[in-house]
Amino acid sequence: MAKIGSKATYHRCLKQLHHWKYIFYLPSHNPYKGSQIKMLKFSTSTDMTSEPSTGTSDEQVLGQALVPNTNSKKQRENYSKPKLPKNENEVLDFFKNKHWSLLEGSKFFNHYTSIGWKIGGKINIVDWKASAEKWMLKADEIKKEQKVTEVSQNRDNLKTINTKNYGQPL
Repeated sequence: MAKIGSKATYHRCLKQLHHWKYIFYLPSHNPYKGSQIKMLKFSTSTDMTSEPSTGTSDEQVLGQALVPNTNSKKQRENYSKPKLPKNENEVLDFFKNKHWSLLEGSKFFNHYTSIGWKIGGKINIVDWKASAEKWMLKADEIKKEQKVTEVSQNRDNLKTINTKNYGQPL
């Protein structure tokens, strides 16, 4: 309910509550046994009864705080299966429909087939069409960089048309 995303944050919050004396926190370093927490018992009833209560407000309750395992198999099963192309023709049809170069489509298919349809050699590609779009964006950037470098390589800044008078003060 507190939207705590990691075990470290959970334990840090509990230690802070213990430090501020809201709870008494006994951490367990055993992964199979939960930590123990002691806290005041608060009554949640709103009706006024004349019956005496069996406990006092200073009574402490002992409970165990169990941390759920966030890396469960259920969460891994929720991910969709990778959408990979069946063959090179499917990739080439996709590139043709997007009006991209078929040569780039072949390069894309051969590259990712050779590395097992993984990104960085570790992460499986979930949607190959998104990877193809990124491939084309990178290809366009590379073409622009090549055009810029070609201009700068042919230009020589030492050869100028203007004649300079070096006797004139700056």
